[in-house]
Amino acid sequence: MPRIYVHPLPVRIWHWINALGFVTMIVTGFQIRYIGLIDVMSFRTAVVVHNWIGFVLIANFFVWLLFYLFTDKITVYHPDLNPTRQFRRSIRQMWYYGYGIFKGEPNPHHISVYQKFNAMQGMTYQVIMLLLVPLQFYTGVLLWDVERFSGMIDLLGGVRVVDTAHVLIFIFFVAFIFIHPYLASLGHTRSAHFKAMLTGYEELE
Repeated sequence: MPRIYVHPLPVRIWHWINALGFVTMIVTGFQIRYIGLIDVMSFRTAVVVHNWIGFVLIANFFVWLLFYLFTDKITVYHPDLNPTRQFRRSIRQMWYYGYGIFKGEPNPHHISVYQKFNAMQGMTYQVIMLLLVPLQFYTGVLLWDVERFSGMIDLLGGVRVVDTAHVLIFIFFVAFIFIHPYLASLGHTRSAHFKAMLTGYEELE
């Protein structure tokens, strides 16, 4: 099969650091939130690991953002500027995931360097990377030092409001951790997209 280079090395490094970091944050987050239910490590260790990995992921996020902004590749996350065309592409992709893939129909999206995400992926990742991830980092930093950021926390409605927002986004990411590998397995082989995130090269069907 012909191959196309769609995942540069910085993106691959960012991706795997992000994946390992978020899994660690989920495990430690569960232990912090539900004391006594999960005992992977001591509570104090869980808090320290959670905080440090959080700051690593914040730094990693800015590596991702700066790479895409300064290499002019941020457009891969942009939905089609034509709303009608974007809607039609999204419907076709939903039909493929919900029905066509089980009938052996071809994927309606054809990957390219500047369009590596289909219509649904582009919108989803844009919401995740430009809204939910920054919100999760922001609420996490506020909860990291409640006393120092008490003014901002009070402005947002108090600790309960900030904590609730942090936990709700956390629940979303827990679900995403399960959904993302499943969708990644829907290539022409189950491991094709995983290999692409290791080598950088996506095989064209």
